[in-house]
Amino acid sequence: MKGLVVFASGSGTNFQSLIDAIAKRELSAKIHGLITDKPDIGSIERAKKHGIPHKVINPDSFKNESQFADALLEQLSTWDTDLIVLAGYLKKIPLKVIENYKNRILNIHPSLLPKYGGKGFYGLNVHKAVIENKESVSGCTVHLVNEEFDKGPILAQTEVSVQPDDSPKSLADRILKQEHKLLPATVEKYLNRLQNI
Repeated sequence: MKGLVVFASGSGTNFQSLIDAIAKRELSAKIHGLITDKPDIGSIERAKKHGIPHKVINPDSFKNESQFADALLEQLSTWDTDLIVLAGYLKKIPLKVIENYKNRILNIHPSLLPKYGGKGFYGLNVHKAVIENKESVSGCTVHLVNEEFDKGPILAQTEVSVQPDDSPKSLADRILKQEHKLLPATVEKYLNRLQNI
C-alpha cells in the first residue's frame, strides 16, 4: 500500500476527497500524514477526526528556504512518503524537496492550465480572472510539480462551463465539485503508473 502525504493550507475539502476515496476503496493508498503551513485550519480538524497525524511547518519560522526544506524532508522521511499531494497548499515547495521527490508531487489547480496559473493565481483570483476575460470554459487540472508554479506536466483535466450569471464564488463551487472527483481518480491512476515504472 503506497503512502501519501497531503499538504494543505485551508479547509481541506480536497484532502477530504482523498480520505473518502480511500474509505470507498476507490483509491488504494494510505494517508500517512498532513503537512500545513498554519495552525487552526479545517484541514487539521479533518486529520484529527480521521486519526491522521499532522504537522505544522511554516516557512516563515525558518531563517531560509534550505532550513524549511530540511524540516519538510525530515518529516516526509519519518512518514515513509511515496507520493506528495498538494491539496490547496499555497506555499512554494522548495527545490530541494522537488528534487528529492522528483515526479512524486502532484498538485490540483482550479483552472485549465496553462491558462490562469502561476504566481497570484489561486482561490477566487483564478475565477475572477476567468469571468473578467469572458471565458466560456474553465475547470481544474492535476499536474506534476516542478520548480515553476503550475508549470509541471499535466496529468488530467476536467472542463466546466462558465455560466453568463456566474460570480467567482459560484464558478469556484462548481469547479470544486469536479476537483473532488478528479484528484482521487488521478492519484489512483498515477500510483498504478508509479508501480509499473
